[in-house]
Amino acid sequence: MKKIARALVSVSDKTGVEDFAAGLASLGVDILSTGGTARLLRARGLTVRDVSDVTGFPEMMDGRVKTLHPKVHGGLLGVRSNPEHVRQMQEHGIAPIDMVVVNLYPFEKTAAKPGVHFEEIIENIDIGGPSMIRSAAKNFADVAVLVDPEDYGLVLEEMRLSGGSVSDATRAHLARKAFATTAAYDGAISTTLQKWAGTSAETGDLPAGGAKLPERLHLNFRKLADLRYGENPHQQAALYEDPAAGGRGLARARQLQGKELSYNNLVDLEAAWRLVGEFDEPATAIIKHTNPCGIATADRLRDSYVQALSVDPVSAFGSVIAFNRSVDAGTAEELAKLFVEAVVATKFEPAALEKLAARKNLRVMEMPAAGDEYGLQLKSIGGGLLVQTPDTLISEPDAWKCVTERAPGKLELKALAFAWRVAKHVKSNAIVFARDNVAVGIGAGQM
Repeated sequence: MKKIARALVSVSDKTGVEDFAAGLASLGVDILSTGGTARLLRARGLTVRDVSDVTGFPEMMDGRVKTLHPKVHGGLLGVRSNPEHVRQMQEHGIAPIDMVVVNLYPFEKTAAKPGVHFEEIIENIDIGGPSMIRSAAKNFADVAVLVDPEDYGLVLEEMRLSGGSVSDATRAHLARKAFATTAAYDGAISTTLQKWAGTSAETGDLPAGGAKLPERLHLNFRKLADLRYGENPHQQAALYEDPAAGGRGLARARQLQGKELSYNNLVDLEAAWRLVGEFDEPATAIIKHTNPCGIATADRLRDSYVQALSVDPVSAFGSVIAFNRSVDAGTAEELAKLFVEAVVATKFEPAALEKLAARKNLRVMEMPAAGDEYGLQLKSIGGGLLVQTPDTLISEPDAWKCVTERAPGKLELKALAFAWRVAKHVKSNAIVFARDNVAVGIGAGQM
C-alpha cells in the first residue's frame, strides 16, 4: 500500500472533481493544480497550490506550457525505492507527486462540431495531460493515476479504509486504464488529421464528398458486456461500444425485458434495424439468419406487421423483428401470437409492454431512432481487416433509366422502389419480388 501525500489535479471534465479533491484534503493530501481547476477548487474553500509556484515558471503560450517541467515529471517518474533517483530528486528540489488526476481536452467532441475550423481542432490537442498521464502510469508502482471521474468514489473509499493509501492492485488497474485512454486519444487525433489531409487550414473545410479511408486505422472500442457465447456455444463473445458513435446505435439500445441477448440475436437485430430504417412510412422487418423473410409498410404499424408476416409465416417462427415506430397495444397483441427471439422498436407504449410481458423470454429492445448510419463497416480476414463505408445509396426512381421495351406504370414503379430498398439488405445475389408496399418473395444468394 502506498500512502498518498501529494496529488496534482488538473481536469478538463470537472465532473465530481470538487468532491473528490475535498475528500483528498480531508485525508491530509497536499493538492497542486492549474488554471480553471485551481480556481474551481479554491471557490470550494480548498487550499490549493499552483503548479507554477512549484516549477517557478508561469503558465504560458495560451496554456500550451504549464506542466511540462522536471519538477512535475521528476516528481512523477522518480522511483521511490531507487536511492539514486531519490538523491537526484533531493539535489534538484523535486518533491514526489503520489497521485495525478487528469482528463484531457475534448478533442473528439471539438472535431465533430459542424463547421469547426482547423485551428480550433489543433488547439484541442492536449499535450501536458497525456504527458502527465503517461509519466504517472509508467511509475504506477509509486503513483496513482486517475483519468475517469467514475473511479473517484472507489479510490476515495479505499483511501479512507486504508489510512490514505492506494493498493498495488488498484494502481495497476488505474495505469492500464490510463494507457488505454492515451492510446485512444492519440488514435482519434491521427484519424482526424488524416481526414483533414489536403484541406485548407484557412477555410477549415473538409474535402468535398467526405474524407478518404485512412492510411492507418485506429480502433477504439470499449467492452460493454460479455455475451453467453458467440455464434456457436464453444466460442467466446462480447459486445463492444464505439465511443465515437456518441451513444447511437444498437450497442446502446435499452433492453426492457427478456433473456440475455446472444451474439446471433445482436447480428439479426442490426440487420432488422437497418432495413426498417430505409422507410419513412410505418414499417416492419422480420429477419431470419440475417436475411429478411418479411418486410412491409402501411399506414398503421399493426397492418405493416400483419403483411410482413404473411410473406413467409413459417420462417418467421423464431425470428427477430424490427419496427420503425412506437409499438402500440394492437401491434403487440398480434406480435405476442408468434414465437419471436427479439424485437426492437423506437419505443413501446405501456399497454404494448403489458401484452408482451406474457412472453417472458422475448427480448424487447428500445432504440431512439431508425436509419442512423455512422462509422465504417469492418470485417476481419486472416491477417487483416476489410473496411468499407456504409451503403447509403437511396432509391431515386425519378433518376432511373428505363431499358425495357415497356416502361413500368406508376404502381409498378412504386413496387420497384420498395423492392430496391429491400434488396440492399438481402445477402447477394438478391432477388426481391414486391407488390404495393410488401415483399411477396425474397431470394438470398445460395450456393
